[in-house]
Formats: sequence, structure tokens, C-alpha cells
Amino acid sequence: MNVRYDERKLIELVLYVSRRLEGDRAGGATKLNKILYFADFAHVRQTGRPITGAEYQKLPQGPAPRRLLPIRDALLESGEVELHTETFLGYEQHRLVARRASDRSVFDEEELKTVDAVLEDLVHLTAAQVSDLSHHEPGWALVDQGETIPYEAALIAPEQIATPTSRRLAAEVAAHYGLRVQG
Repeated sequence: MNVRYDERKLIELVLYVSRRLEGDRAGGATKLNKILYFADFAHVRQTGRPITGAEYQKLPQGPAPRRLLPIRDALLESGEVELHTETFLGYEQHRLVARRASDRSVFDEEELKTVDAVLEDLVHLTAAQVSDLSHHEPGWALVDQGETIPYEAALIAPEQIATPTSRRLAAEVAAHYGLRVQG
């Protein structure tokens, strides 16, 4: 997959998502990181290309863009964001608060739809829940701590859970076609 990193898009996506998380009590750094990841990887599944092209590394709390800290620091220094420390459910969280609106013109309509859909899907989840969800992504499971998660991993189907009903149906279909069911 030919991936081109666009730092301006990552900057504007950080601002866009930060602004959208303003009313989300769980909208700290962990949730921001995961939304960026899920947006880029969901867009790969839908279109074959990421939104930002950022490199995401595997960290204990889940994927995070490698360039996020330098971008965050530059945005703090320029006054475009503030960093607030808050307590949520007994945990300290660091929340980026955008002081300016993002420049949405750097995104096409399809990219914004992907980001908005990810935000909508994760709106009612805590940072811990979103982090746990990211640990079920094939790409996160595929690499070691600190390694880059390849965008191609977005195209790997997640592991399916077998239930008694799914095993019974698989056996019926296999019997119908004269096949043997494994495992």
C-alpha cells in the first residue's frame, strides 16, 4: 500500500477531534489517540487509503500516532490548544482543548464522514473501553510494543467468536456440501 503522510491533515484532525470531544467526559488523550487510529484505519477499510498517513505505534493503552506528541507540543506553544488535567472516574486524564477551529478544507467529504462515524461509534465509551476495543484490532495484535502498525492490517478480518449456534450451522453447511469441519 502506497501511504503518504500529511502532517497538516494530522494537525487539523487533532484539532477537529479535540473540538468534537469537548462535551465528552471521557475525551482525554487516550480516547483522542484511539479515535485518530480508528479513523485512519476505518478509512483504509472503506477506501483503500488512510486519511492522514500517520504512523501508529503499539503502546500499552493501544495505538497512538508517533508524531502526536511533537504536534501537541507545537500546538500548545502556538496557543492553538490548551492541555487540561481533569479527573474522570477516579483517573487523571489529559485533555486537549482546541482554541481554534480546525481547517476542514484539508479533508474531503468522505474523510470527514469517516471521522464523524468513528466519533459517533465511540461517543458513549470510556477511554478504557476504547483502549480495550483497540486491543482487538488485528494490527495491534500483530506487532510488538513500540512497533509500527501497518495500514494493511486494516484489511485483516477480526477474529470471529465461535458459538454453539455458529458451530452447528457450520457443521450443517459442511455436511450439505460433503465437507469436513475443522476444530
